Amino acid sequence: MLLHIPNVLSPEDVQRLRQRLDAADWTDGRETVGAQGAQVKRNEQLPDASPLKAELGATVLAALQRNPLFFAAALPLKILPPRFNRYAGGGTYGFHVDGAVMANGAQGHLRSDVSCTLFLSAPEDYDGGELVISDTYGEHEVKLPAGDLIVYPSSSLHQVNPVTRGVRVASFFWVQSMVRDDVQRRLLWETDNAIQRLRQTGGDADAVLQLTGVYHNLLRRWSEV
Repeated sequence: MLLHIPNVLSPEDVQRLRQRLDAADWTDGRETVGAQGAQVKRNEQLPDASPLKAELGATVLAALQRNPLFFAAALPLKILPPRFNRYAGGGTYGFHVDGAVMANGAQGHLRSDVSCTLFLSAPEDYDGGELVISDTYGEHEVKLPAGDLIVYPSSSLHQVNPVTRGVRVASFFWVQSMVRDDVQRRLLWETDNAIQRLRQTGGDADAVLQLTGVYHNLLRRWSEV
């Protein structure tokens, strides 16, 4: 499921993060990928050991916890601490698939079910830099307002187009979902949306109750908690 989640960060939050990131020391992004990824990756990242990465990542995680749309879509069990990257001067990341299992510090490992990119640059501030996600319906170009988030299956082939003007800054991270299968997550998402619409429009209370029971029984059956 490919989903745009708006306003994860407020404009004030984006401005605070950008002020810190614009003054940060960046390193070669190839340091965090294997040999295959290094062949197509040309960007910069905050070092994993950077205190700034941990500080700003905590800000992103707090914003996610306040966002019911993110929870409903991703059904997070574990979230890899957010990372931050920077593309400029032709920086790009060619087509690749994210690693299936990632080290997650003291928590051991995390299975990547959902990939997330939180845009921190306004789209008019740079040319290129689109996140291109390939699935069974073709290729989708994503370039969102600063503070907005895109979530998509980690199994998807994707790339970042070259940035030919300006700077593209983003946070990115992965989620191990309570529900491993993307089709099942989509069905739960659609069911939850239907429940919310029925409640908002004054739908039949008994039907809402029954549909809510269906949602939770499916989640109970499919979750790996």
